[in-house]
Amino acid sequence: MLKEGFLGQKMIVLPKSIKKRLESNKITRSFYITDIGYYPRARHHQRVRKMGANEFIFIYCTEGGGTLNIAGEHIEVLPNHFYIIPKNTAHGYHAGEHNPWSIYWMHFGGIMAQSLFDRYDLNRQNAEIVPFESSRIHEFNRIFQVLNSSYVMSRLEYANILGLNFISSFIFAEIGHSMDVQSRDNLVDTIVEFLVQNLDKSLRFEDITEEFNYSSSYLFNLFKKRTGYSPLHFFNLKKTQKACEILDHTDMSIKEISYKLGFQDPLYFSRLFKKYMGVSPRTYRLEQRS
Repeated sequence: MLKEGFLGQKMIVLPKSIKKRLESNKITRSFYITDIGYYPRARHHQRVRKMGANEFIFIYCTEGGGTLNIAGEHIEVLPNHFYIIPKNTAHGYHAGEHNPWSIYWMHFGGIMAQSLFDRYDLNRQNAEIVPFESSRIHEFNRIFQVLNSSYVMSRLEYANILGLNFISSFIFAEIGHSMDVQSRDNLVDTIVEFLVQNLDKSLRFEDITEEFNYSSSYLFNLFKKRTGYSPLHFFNLKKTQKACEILDHTDMSIKEISYKLGFQDPLYFSRLFKKYMGVSPRTYRLEQRS
């Protein structure tokens, strides 16, 4: 690494006395950070450790690229890739010459550090790519801020708990992603159920967003991506399907069906029905009974 460093870089190397306190503390001895930093566009950044490091080294590239050599394995580092270098293992790394990397990095140890690495190593073929998320960078910055501001043990405990959560969000990223997808799918299913149970009402989109306490843009985009329709379009489609069922199996008048499905204007109901079904409610009934 160049002696003058990199423009915009930030780094913290904790004193040996602090490391000893972290190693013996009941909360932090399982996982603790010893060094942490961020190097933006780190041209000429390089390091060779023939005997390895005393801690595990986490590296997350957000732009540019570089190369890692770990125990003879040559690895090309690209944006959104992360790696963990095992402790006491010969390694070297350097930023790309023409498009140098920007990296967030962290050295860590503790009782569970080896187990965390083993989990990473077991799934590394599926877990090395983690899309950039501002929330992760925000958490990294918060860890850095706490470690940079005080060595009071309670604050060190807090920073290292955040650090464990940060590292885990990478190692277990695939599980987190699948849970997020499942959660979103469950949300859409719940909204569909809510709409079907309220076919007798006249709902506005605002009523739906208030019911589920999500922003209108998020809910609209999520619902349309999953179903192919906007929430209100889907709601009216379900109303039309229910109207078909009533027309098929009852002798209720068009006006009565309109009111039953939350339409105060039977003419509007008839136009909407024809829009979806291609024929008026009256013609649909005749066709079904002919």
